[in-house]
Amino acid sequence: MKVRVVNQTRNTVLATAAEVADTSAKRRTGLLQHERLEPGDGLWITPCESVHTFFMKFAIDLVYLDKHKKVRKVRHAVAPWRLSACLTAHSILELPAGAAREAATERGDQLTIETL
Repeated sequence: MKVRVVNQTRNTVLATAAEVADTSAKRRTGLLQHERLEPGDGLWITPCESVHTFFMKFAIDLVYLDKHKKVRKVRHAVAPWRLSACLTAHSILELPAGAAREAATERGDQLTIETL
């Protein structure tokens, strides 16, 4: 399943075709099999409050969301071999590095996630 992610607060688009990791197997694999993320791509991991970038080949932006899809935290260009968490998050949106800044996404913004 793929989803479109829109920042309603800023009227910007974060992802046009993000994959959904909503099973244990999909969450475990994450983006490890990807060489890169193209603009518009991403991965929405739900439920999830922390991630690692061990063994990844590229940096990513992380957008932490609560149950109502309100942004709790944004991490920009997280390099491989890092850990990141937000204990108040319910899900995490992983995006190409720079995507969150391009969409002007900040803590407190309201997102919508639409199934394609």
